[in-house]
Amino acid sequence: MSLKNLITDWPTTELSRAIHARQVSCREVMQAFLERIAQLNPVYNALVSLQEPQMLLAQADERDAQLAPGKASAGSMGWMHGMPQAIKDLAPVQGLPTTLGSPLMQDVVAREDGLMASRMKAAGCIVIGKTNTPEFGLGSHTFNEVFGVTRNAYDTRKSAGGSSGGGAVALATRMLPVADGSDFMGSLRNPAAWNNVFGLRPSQGRVPMWPSPDVYLSQLGTEGPMGRSVQDVAMLLSVQAGWDARAAVHCPGWQPVFDAARAGRQTHPHWLAGRP
Repeated sequence: MSLKNLITDWPTTELSRAIHARQVSCREVMQAFLERIAQLNPVYNALVSLQEPQMLLAQADERDAQLAPGKASAGSMGWMHGMPQAIKDLAPVQGLPTTLGSPLMQDVVAREDGLMASRMKAAGCIVIGKTNTPEFGLGSHTFNEVFGVTRNAYDTRKSAGGSSGGGAVALATRMLPVADGSDFMGSLRNPAAWNNVFGLRPSQGRVPMWPSPDVYLSQLGTEGPMGRSVQDVAMLLSVQAGWDARAAVHCPGWQPVFDAARAGRQTHPHWLAGRP
């Protein structure tokens, strides 16, 4: 089996380095993840509102062209350049449904990106769809009347946790390299723990939220990262974090910490036997 057949297993930090070094193309990365999604998502139901594969492959080709020799911008491509990403279905992504897992919202299409999604796009990711969440993100189990139940990555008879269950399961089953989510009372940490990945609830304001429906209740929750390693979590947080004047609560980034994560060595962990 060639190394490229294992793309979906690569730690995200290594995947980013390989893409930037042109050791693997963005098209090959997208194709590998799309094949994995086609195989596993019908079982786990973690990803929803998936976009057309040919459109996503065309976007991957555009990312490859940006890395071609002689391109003035090739050295400034972001950490997520060419990586497939799905955004939790509570956060708006321009042109994609933002259902909040509710029949009341199932026909709503976002007119603009939320701040977190826009930052991840600026870092180079290709948004392939959304990740499933309970209705309005309420509850520690991921199911709703729009898309149905998301199954646990290790035992489909059990709960995926919530409310970021779709992201955690997609991450654990290698349908995504990293995943975003949000946390009000455990919604990043619980599903991550229940699916054997890492989830971090950032300090309030570390990942500012915009747009926000209010300036009071929304401060009790925060968006943040999940990954299959601590370094991947730190790297995704480095993309999501940072001051923004539009948010009610915001604080500057931890640039020295993020720089250390970028410089750190990434080891490939030994996952539990029988992982999906």
